[in-house]
Amino acid sequence: MQDTDPSLISAARLAYLGDCVWELSVREMLVRRGTRQPSVDALAYVTAAAQSEAAERLLPLLSEEEADEFRRGRNIGHTNIPKSASLAEYRRATGVETLFGWLWLRGDGDRIRALFEAAFPGDRSAPAAENGGGADA
Repeated sequence: MQDTDPSLISAARLAYLGDCVWELSVREMLVRRGTRQPSVDALAYVTAAAQSEAAERLLPLLSEEEADEFRRGRNIGHTNIPKSASLAEYRRATGVETLFGWLWLRGDGDRIRALFEAAFPGDRSAPAAENGGGADA
């Protein structure tokens, strides 16, 4: 895989990857928790509304560079907003996905884990993200 600075990749592509990273984090958490209905329980974490709420908890914790990546994703021109979310929720969710894609490509699994745990402080079985992406994975 080409070793490209993640900041040079389009925010839309980072969000595409970050959606997967977020989903993987959720799935790992649910498997570790031993939930009986992971597909149903995952909906509490993977919707634009849930990611938007998570963004509000994460924003104060972000470094300047991380906040820049979040804003880059948030400011993508959105044309296909789901009916279940407002434009503001969808934009914040895309910002979170962009941030998580950027962190993955940097190989920063520890930061992914820390942010995911902070996003859902009541869920102590958050993912282990040790395989956290990039060239190190």
